[in-house]
Amino acid sequence: MPKLAALLPKVHFLSSSPDYASLPGDDGAEVAFAGRSNAGKSSVLNTLVNRKALAKISSAPGKTRHINLFGLDDAGRLRLADLPGYGYAKVSAAEQERWGRELTRYITERRSLKGVVVVMDIRHPLAESDRQMLTLCRTGGRRVHVLLNKADKLTGNRRAKAMAAAEKDLAFLAPGATLSPFSALKRSGRDELLSVLETWLTEDS
Repeated sequence: MPKLAALLPKVHFLSSSPDYASLPGDDGAEVAFAGRSNAGKSSVLNTLVNRKALAKISSAPGKTRHINLFGLDDAGRLRLADLPGYGYAKVSAAEQERWGRELTRYITERRSLKGVVVVMDIRHPLAESDRQMLTLCRTGGRRVHVLLNKADKLTGNRRAKAMAAAEKDLAFLAPGATLSPFSALKRSGRDELLSVLETWLTEDS
């Protein structure tokens, strides 16, 4: 199959599902993007695919309340999934519970899911909700790549310390998880992320 970078210009919207049951067919290969509502997940996706508004960015956190799928190939067998942001306190308890149930089903049951990119703010990584997501991924036997976004907000020394601390925590929280810095603003870290996605999406597909 073509290299992932060659497929990115073809990326297109496939579906928006309010719950797991309404997702389209569970074949092919899929990589999901998860993260707290203020971690910059939508900006990461837009930077990855060189689009300004593939994933909608809002000044109001918690706006993404559906599982949004984007196709990378014409047939839509290779996909990216934008999951609802979590950890947003102003969302009602009932809605948070609903999101939790749907995310749990998606992470543990989706057969085509090849891995989860967990986006975190490098200045505030591994919040309790992030730890819960990592635990869910471990329960579901999912591969994880932690993307420390907003790396431009820290100087080189502080960035290195934040990376080292996160790597140490991940050794216990998510053994085998990989980690890299990212800056949607500076467009840095994109090649490393592409390499991870290409490995996951082309393996056994």
